[in-house]
Amino acid sequence: MSHESRPQTAAINGPLWGARARDWADIQEGIVRPAYDAVLARAGIGADTAYCDIGCGAGMAAAMAVAQGARVSGIDAATDLLAIARERVPEGDFRQGDMERLPFADGLFDVVTGFNSFQFAGNPALALGEARRVTKPGGMVAMVAWGEPEGMPMADVIRALGPLLPPPPPGAGGPFALSTEAALRDLAARAGLRVEAVEDVKADVAYPDLATALRGLNSSGVAARAMAVAGEETVTAAHTDALAPFRRADGSYRIGATFRCLFTRVD
Repeated sequence: MSHESRPQTAAINGPLWGARARDWADIQEGIVRPAYDAVLARAGIGADTAYCDIGCGAGMAAAMAVAQGARVSGIDAATDLLAIARERVPEGDFRQGDMERLPFADGLFDVVTGFNSFQFAGNPALALGEARRVTKPGGMVAMVAWGEPEGMPMADVIRALGPLLPPPPPGAGGPFALSTEAALRDLAARAGLRVEAVEDVKADVAYPDLATALRGLNSSGVAARAMAVAGEETVTAAHTDALAPFRRADGSYRIGATFRCLFTRVD
């Protein structure tokens, strides 16, 4: 497939995910930290590992990898999130662009990750194939998606915006599009990757109060897309209603969540 015919989704996703970049960095990005820990540990990130995070956001995973000695790169659609990543990791090589057309040379990295990012690509198989292209033979490509929504409390919060959203961009399937093991294995096969394991990481999403919870939830690109259609007040009301069952006596919130991790190798 030529570069010209490749779907490019950064123009759509960048403004959405960067709309409230500081709230995302300060509150919402951290809910994925248990998955960051699990993936970086299994990947064996260490001194001089060449590491790239696709959909790197505000750079939390990259900062964790640097602390373990890695040389880090990242790509994201949102320039405002990348600005924060550069603040956090001044030595990192962070670039704005599309997952489906990575601005990196073939076989450059030992480890490539994508945390809750590939499901937002216009062509996830093409994006994962690009991840394979920039990974060294024998290197690891790991991707993380939300776990299966059935029985996951956080899914109720995520789904609260469903009725407010327009159809997703062509080719993208929404937050749970890659949540089943079958979907992940099929995606890996189409991208030419060998599956090592599919593992679940459990996490509790915690907020100290409603105001913080709403700032975090309203900072996602999905929320920004819903606001463009239904308005901020409607989105905030939907999130408030969805959070209500998880309110604790002290006014804090704790919501069970699962992340599904796909670990693959480049042959």
